[in-house]
Amino acid sequence: MSESLAPGEPVAFPPGEGGAAPVRPERFPRLHRLEEAVPVAAIAAMVVLPLSEIVARLFGTGIPGAAPFTQHLTLWVAFLGAAIAAREGKLLAMATGHFLPAGRGREAAAAIAGAAGAAVSALLARASLEMMLVERQSGSEVGAGLPTWIAQLALPIAFAIIALRLVWHSSPRRWARGIAALGLVVGLVLGQFPQLVDGRPVWPGVVLLLVATVLGSPIFAVLGGLAALLFMAEGVPIAAVPVETYRLSVSPLLAAVPLFTLGGFLLAEGKSSERLLAVFRAFFGWIPGGTAVVCALVCAFFTIFTGGSGVTILALGGLMFPALLAEQYPERFSLGLLTASGSLGLLWPPALPLILYGIVGNVPIEDLFIGGLIPGLLMATLTAAWGVRQGAKSGIARQDFRLGAAGRALWTAKWELLLPVIVLVAIFGGFATLVETSAIAALYVLLVKTIVHRDISTLRQLFHTVRDCVVLVGGVMIILGAAMGFTSWLVDAQVPTRFLEWVQLHVHSPWLFLLGLNVFLLVVGSVMEVFAAIIVVVPLLVPLGEAFGIHPVHLGILFIANLELGYLTPPAGLNLFLASSRFRRPLLEVYRAAVPFFVLSAVGVLLITYVPFLTTWLLELFGRL
Repeated sequence: MSESLAPGEPVAFPPGEGGAAPVRPERFPRLHRLEEAVPVAAIAAMVVLPLSEIVARLFGTGIPGAAPFTQHLTLWVAFLGAAIAAREGKLLAMATGHFLPAGRGREAAAAIAGAAGAAVSALLARASLEMMLVERQSGSEVGAGLPTWIAQLALPIAFAIIALRLVWHSSPRRWARGIAALGLVVGLVLGQFPQLVDGRPVWPGVVLLLVATVLGSPIFAVLGGLAALLFMAEGVPIAAVPVETYRLSVSPLLAAVPLFTLGGFLLAEGKSSERLLAVFRAFFGWIPGGTAVVCALVCAFFTIFTGGSGVTILALGGLMFPALLAEQYPERFSLGLLTASGSLGLLWPPALPLILYGIVGNVPIEDLFIGGLIPGLLMATLTAAWGVRQGAKSGIARQDFRLGAAGRALWTAKWELLLPVIVLVAIFGGFATLVETSAIAALYVLLVKTIVHRDISTLRQLFHTVRDCVVLVGGVMIILGAAMGFTSWLVDAQVPTRFLEWVQLHVHSPWLFLLGLNVFLLVVGSVMEVFAAIIVVVPLLVPLGEAFGIHPVHLGILFIANLELGYLTPPAGLNLFLASSRFRRPLLEVYRAAVPFFVLSAVGVLLITYVPFLTTWLLELFGRL
């Protein structure tokens, strides 16, 4: 058995795995610290402004410009975070490069991937500059006299930095780096002379982008590159892509995503996982497979606040995996359980995919929170039930239930357990907006971790935790921005309308439509990151759901449940690659370990899909239908 990792130990992927490039020593440490300080300060301000607005509201007043400033700070956090992610090789990509044999073939693949990523980044930098210059001429303001174009500077700056870093980190070989640099030049030329593409076939460029993505180019590059090429071929200004990116980034509710993520990162720092493990073990350790059930529940709790980002596997794997092995659970079972549990909780409030789906699909987020409760419980119960089966089969020793010990564990973890209560009361009690609630959650966890438990005891530790959050947010948000540009082209090309007409012509049964939707979303979830899938696919599906009479909340919950299953679907399910790296096990071994949990999750998805009562019952109970 290989050595396990310590809790929270960072994972560095080899070239082509998880979108990471080779990790190089810092050449400009002071400049890098400054680069990190700006988005860290921005996300701190994002916490302060909504909280100040709550306080001001108590006195019957408000803070002028608080909301638009928070929204534009989201833009800076997202794209400067993406620039840092590019520096550290953490831009999300299909983790397929490691299938290539080491040597010149892998170097060539890295060069092609770097060239495509640099070309698209350079093109988007030029397009963002055009958008910013137009905004400057319009004279619009964010608030308090701050011109909008100043806030938009984050886009051209970040894309330019990313383009250079994708070249530099593409390979240590000069010849390969030269190929990547050629891609940067191509991007600059196309940005300056978009008429080179106007009216010409774009399929060669599309094929190149898809090949580069398979070879390890960042996911945002294929989405942003496709959007830019398709717009240029129709003579539409290339600024159309960053305009949509900007529009999404400053949408009123999106700021909740980085703030809830910040709360999740702070929660994962220190010993919160141990305290929660002790609570759940005290209450559930008496049943067969108690520790396996506990691991699933603790992972689900963390995933609620970190989203399907892999933070749960990376942060908790070093604690949970040894705990399972120490109690004589089979290694393959333990590996599969933690791989599957890394996406449990995505259907429970305030999970980030629910928030984003509500924004994109124009569905009340509170309704999605209510509708996901029972389906989320179903998915967690199926996983836990397999743990019970394994515990009974392997004869794992159970611990006796002791009321005193349970009470002490509950008291010790009371602050962590109060977090979801505070969030739900703030939202459903009408005391705060969604963004304000996310700021409350971030501040609450910060106080618990720094003052109550002192898990975070130094400013340096706090800075690094917030910085890691910014990097993850940047890696996800840049994909969302690029996906929004691609979705804009789909809408302009009337793809949703034509798709709706085709489906209505060939599919007449709602049940057959749902079956086809399951298959389609399984494929999407296996190759596309969940947040990007929401941006690209939801605008196509919402009209179809309306046409077949599917309740919008039911459609949203089954959509996210399918994508939760996609995390376990070969060849590119994100949890499979993260578990392979975190537990240092071959990818094929992780595939085999995840099979039983994939089947269980598939059963859960089918039940959620074909028994809408699971989603709508609570909505009916609360009078929201």
